[in-house]
Amino acid sequence: METQFHGGGDDPWLAPDKFYHVIFCFSISIFFSALASLSRYSFLRRHSIWIGSAFSLAAGAAKEAGDQFGIFPSAGASARDAVADAIGVVIAALVLFLWKSRRSRSDSGQTRPILPI
Repeated sequence: METQFHGGGDDPWLAPDKFYHVIFCFSISIFFSALASLSRYSFLRRHSIWIGSAFSLAAGAAKEAGDQFGIFPSAGASARDAVADAIGVVIAALVLFLWKSRRSRSDSGQTRPILPI
């Protein structure tokens, strides 16, 4: 059984699939970062952007592994899909960092909601 990591001409950079990968990883990063920022544990709150990014990259890697092993209807894993995943994570991390730094300047002395997780 021969396995290949696709990245050639049958996988264009500007395909709708790449946009879906960016949006998917962006959304997962935002969701898990927001969830971690509401935790009662200060470690999770401090590292919420990293946590969201790690969950998103893990989800993207799992999707590519599923593509490679035939779990999803696909031609196999794609390096370009992985790059699109990483772009979504980087965009989310930048947005979260800018939002967090802007919010920390304006929220001096106010309390925030914390989830019991």
